Amino acid sequence: MLIDTHVHLNADQFAEDTEEVIGRAREAGVEKMVVVGFDTKTIQIAMELVEKYDFLYAAVGWHPVDAVDCDEEKLAWIEELAAHPKVVAIGETGLDYHWDKSPHEVQKKVFRQQIALAKKVKLPVIIHDREAHEDIVEVLREEKAEEIGGIMHCFQGDAAMAKACLDMNFYISFGGPVTFKNAKLPKEVAVTVPDERLLVETDAPFLAPHPYRGKRNEPAYVKLVAEQLAELRGVSYEELAEMTTTNAERLFSI
Repeated sequence: MLIDTHVHLNADQFAEDTEEVIGRAREAGVEKMVVVGFDTKTIQIAMELVEKYDFLYAAVGWHPVDAVDCDEEKLAWIEELAAHPKVVAIGETGLDYHWDKSPHEVQKKVFRQQIALAKKVKLPVIIHDREAHEDIVEVLREEKAEEIGGIMHCFQGDAAMAKACLDMNFYISFGGPVTFKNAKLPKEVAVTVPDERLLVETDAPFLAPHPYRGKRNEPAYVKLVAEQLAELRGVSYEELAEMTTTNAERLFSI
């Protein structure tokens, strides 16, 4: 059995066939999924989904790309939702320097606010990092994020960054990119992560693994990620599945 620790079943791409997508995931052995909300609309849908399905859980936060749209009222709402028994993390939050909608300083402010919120409600934090490796580590250190830890989602950094994050009580999660034929760095890092800190995810509908690269991703495809990691680490698929499921259940207290 597997746990997809990061999926966007609340995305528009799944609006027409959510139930079928969930069914295929369950058939593939995906036991539980964490639906990540990152703005008003996706948070609302995530909460609706976790009320409907007992094997779905939610993370609630504000995406760095949209940091300019985050205010005290929205943060208070996220804090209120964090009391829900099926909300297991704050996020995704972090920094995204690829898109230019939100200035870097605004992103950092909202990132820091959400780390503080996570500490207040005692939930792990899910980190989004795109082209911002050094600043991510700097903010996590300055905000003493090790007090709550969390997940480096769809990790794309190098081994040195992975170690820095592991030292701050974070888990390292891999998604579709680790299966890409030209993904030398993620493959190298994937073998260095300790057994007890490894997680799998899809980030569906984004970042579909090989051989579905470029198509809509689905939570069922987390099995392909797990198979690739098992091969890289020289363990059986069953061992890898058990290891990552145990880790996710420990982190999220589910």
